[in-house]
Amino acid sequence: MTETSIRRPPAPAPAERAKTIAARACPGSLMPTRHAGGARVVPELHHVHASGSVSILLGDDDPLLARAAEAEVAVMFELTDQAPVDLREPVRGLLWITGWLRPLGPAAARARAVAVAETRPDPRLLDLGHGASLLRLTPASLVLADAEGTHSLRPHVFSAASPDPFAEYETTWLRHLAHEHADVVASLARHVPGELRGGRIRPLGLDRFGLRLRIETEGEDHDVRLAFSRPVSNPAELGSEMRRLVGCPFRSRRG
Repeated sequence: MTETSIRRPPAPAPAERAKTIAARACPGSLMPTRHAGGARVVPELHHVHASGSVSILLGDDDPLLARAAEAEVAVMFELTDQAPVDLREPVRGLLWITGWLRPLGPAAARARAVAVAETRPDPRLLDLGHGASLLRLTPASLVLADAEGTHSLRPHVFSAASPDPFAEYETTWLRHLAHEHADVVASLARHVPGELRGGRIRPLGLDRFGLRLRIETEGEDHDVRLAFSRPVSNPAELGSEMRRLVGCPFRSRRG
């Protein structure tokens, strides 16, 4: 995949982008480090907390749980940020959280499960103590890799960041744009470099600084960021900026 841009437009800071990925319901997996040994493990459930620590629900018969019960296990937790629309290469970014994994005692596990449920209710939490156990991953470092580059983050920097205001809204909005407003996507093509306009143009991402498009040409993918005139924070401001990008003649009366 190549990045196409004449002048690099503004984008969220790396810690904000990492926090946004963590706030989404992204697929995740655990990879014990080379010294810890073992294969990749997909948890029954995972949740990244604001601090960067990760709650991991594993079945009681999982070998990784047995190893962590003997001593803290060095692991890397991988979150995969996938585009919400159909793309040839759907992965938009990866967030790796490296740290130490250990099981929680019954009281601490119940308290942590309640904290997770308050943010993201999930019936799988009811399996705690009934065939599943909760573990805590304490972060030592984080690494973000996406179209903007690769960045190493300290846990306190991640903890201080906030997710993008459209983090939860983005998936529904992009799918609606792709499936119900092909005319709008076609209008946005006027901002794409001329040599790419013959490719398949799809909405890729949304954040407070702009809209990202994926252009799929023969054999290559290109990402283009369309910058808003100012950062936006709510649907009304987003609507105004989208009308500007599309070229709506009535945008000044509405925005």
